[in-house]
Amino acid sequence: MTGIDGKVVAITGAGSGIGEASALLLASRGAKLVLGARRSDRLEALVARIEANGGTAVWTTTDVRRRGDLADLVAYACGHYGALDVLVSNAGIGPISPFDELRVEDWDQMIDVNFRGVLYGIAAALPVFRKQSRGQFVNVVSTAGLRIVPNQAVYAATKNAVRTVSEGLRQEAGPDLRVTMISPGYVATEFADSVTSPTVKSQAPAVDFALSPDDIARAVAFAIEQPSNVDVGDIVVRPTAQS
Repeated sequence: MTGIDGKVVAITGAGSGIGEASALLLASRGAKLVLGARRSDRLEALVARIEANGGTAVWTTTDVRRRGDLADLVAYACGHYGALDVLVSNAGIGPISPFDELRVEDWDQMIDVNFRGVLYGIAAALPVFRKQSRGQFVNVVSTAGLRIVPNQAVYAATKNAVRTVSEGLRQEAGPDLRVTMISPGYVATEFADSVTSPTVKSQAPAVDFALSPDDIARAVAFAIEQPSNVDVGDIVVRPTAQS
């Protein structure tokens, strides 16, 4: 399959930000969506919005920290639509902090959501993709993994772990599967809401040049719409003003 029309796409973290924007754009181009996130009210409202605009989408509550939820998301796609063409692993959190604050629980949460959640998605979707002899993983990473800065080391480490796994998976994937990384820079999302450190909150600079989630959604769509023999490995999308 080429293009987006008719492809079955599952998206984690679809309740807001990049996931929501990607769902709206892909639905407008004919994708059949399965949307996962923890906040069911957000998903229900998003599906209603997509359907009101003539799109096709279903939702299921998904916590990527639970392997069973990812298995259920993929099974729901296959049961409802008969296939799964793309898994967009977008769910992520960023409770960044200085090491000296020893916010170990926050470190654990980032590992569980940002990294382990991607692995659980791979474990759920890879057997399906192999059986179909087609499929694409789209993993949302971050420019934080390209330029390490204070307070973001653990967050960047989780994103670089995904980068490493994605490249290894690409090399093992063979000719029928595709693996794409999307690395956004500053984006106007709810990312800052997950920050628990008073130090980081007090020092956070005002950023008036952040990209819209729609800007990242277009990158996701670009990777998906390529011919099946074209594997877009990594897309970095930054504001022009970002250093």
